[in-house]
Amino acid sequence: MNWVYILRCGDGSLYTGWTNDLEERVRAHAAGMGAKYTRSHLPVELAYCEQFETVHEAMSREWHIKRMSRKQKLELIYGPDAASGEKKDTDTDE
Repeated sequence: MNWVYILRCGDGSLYTGWTNDLEERVRAHAAGMGAKYTRSHLPVELAYCEQFETVHEAMSREWHIKRMSRKQKLELIYGPDAASGEKKDTDTDE
C-alpha cells in the first residue's frame, strides 16, 4: 500500500509526504532521519494519512495537498470546523 501523510511539526508547521511504509517513514522523521525540513522542526507527530493502491495515486494526492492553504490542510485533518487547528475535545461533561 501507498500512503500520503501530514505531520504536525514541533513549531506547529505541517509537512506532507508520501511513502509505501507509513510506520517506518514516521519513525524516520521522528528520529531526525526523514526529510531535511522535518529534521529541523522536531518533534513531529502524524496528524493525517490516506491510503492508496498505487504510487501514482499517492503522489498525485500529495501534489494536491501540498498546494492547499494551511487552512484547507487543517480542515482536512480536523474537519471543516477547525478554526484554530487544534484537536477539539469531543468528550465533555456538558
